[in-house]
Amino acid sequence: MNFVTSRTEALSKLNKFIESDISNYNTKRNFDFGVNSRSNVSCLSPYITHRLITEYETAKLVLKKYPFQKVDKFIQEIFWRVYWKGWLELRPKVWTDFIEDLKTIKEDEKYLKAVNGETEIECFNDWVKELKDFNYLHNHTRMLFASIWIFTLGLSWQKGAEFFMRHLHDGDAASNTLSWRWVAGIQTKGKNYLAKSWNISKFTNNKYKNVKLNETALPIVDNREYKISPTQVSKNLDSNEHLIIFENEMNTDFFEHEKYKKIYFVLLGNENRSIKLSKKVMEYKANVVKSRLNEIKYETELLDGNSLMNFTNTSKSFDVIYPCIGENFSFFKMLTKKNNLKVNFIKRKEDEFCWKFSNKGYFNFKSNIPIILSTFKLN
Repeated sequence: MNFVTSRTEALSKLNKFIESDISNYNTKRNFDFGVNSRSNVSCLSPYITHRLITEYETAKLVLKKYPFQKVDKFIQEIFWRVYWKGWLELRPKVWTDFIEDLKTIKEDEKYLKAVNGETEIECFNDWVKELKDFNYLHNHTRMLFASIWIFTLGLSWQKGAEFFMRHLHDGDAASNTLSWRWVAGIQTKGKNYLAKSWNISKFTNNKYKNVKLNETALPIVDNREYKISPTQVSKNLDSNEHLIIFENEMNTDFFEHEKYKKIYFVLLGNENRSIKLSKKVMEYKANVVKSRLNEIKYETELLDGNSLMNFTNTSKSFDVIYPCIGENFSFFKMLTKKNNLKVNFIKRKEDEFCWKFSNKGYFNFKSNIPIILSTFKLN
């Protein structure tokens, strides 16, 4: 599998999927045919995670060619990402609790066997290797993997979510964390996702048969409740000369570049991250940012976490493309408090409109997709 790093290449991948492969999606999307046969899914998630392309332009390009009824499953999957992000924005403490939980969970022998692919479950071991080798797993396989991790191997969902974030090119704080919570049975309380032998056999085209699993496990119990919080607002509405962009918001086509003297792109190193990313994931992110620097025709500079700290020691007022709840926002929030920064967050109007529908479950959000599509003329 070859993941590209520039916006131009990502758009090319999207257009190829629309022209050639999307017709298989509705009926074939749940099948994992292996790393050399991925035409039944889009594999666009690394680009959407870094927003080389956005969920909204993806939907618009798809619906330009097909009526909604023919591609409804794909559009719904695209908007799952928007929903998860909005859900976490409204409940940011879920992220901070997850990070705090990780500090108290030990990496015992059982855990080490799992992350090294040394369990007694062949499919699981193969998926561990695939994840490390290709930094990607089929979405249905991720659910099966998480279920085996939690209910058959008896490991914490938090360490599983951390393991995915460490190795996935498309690791996203909202989609990853909340999907693991959903499998565990704490996102929708009392409703867990159980991997079953027949399911694995069917959707891997009979590659794995008679997998011994715990198919009757009860949901994980977590009694913490999370009330909806107000979303982040700007604290500075002055006219600023500098703009900060984090690596998960690479599409800069929705605002005026001309107003800024300089645009700073930020890629946090592992020394500034709670979850330490693998070398390959860090390299991928670095190449994504470098590609974007080459594509933008304005004065730019690449910063890491430490150089951003130094920058904010002297510059106290600037604009920031809102990085969403996760590692980047947590780091920036710490800097804002430490250096008393005056920040103007720039948000996409589409995000702000969609996130208000994330106050309940996805069924409620899904019912509003037609409104979203018509409001922003995506269909």
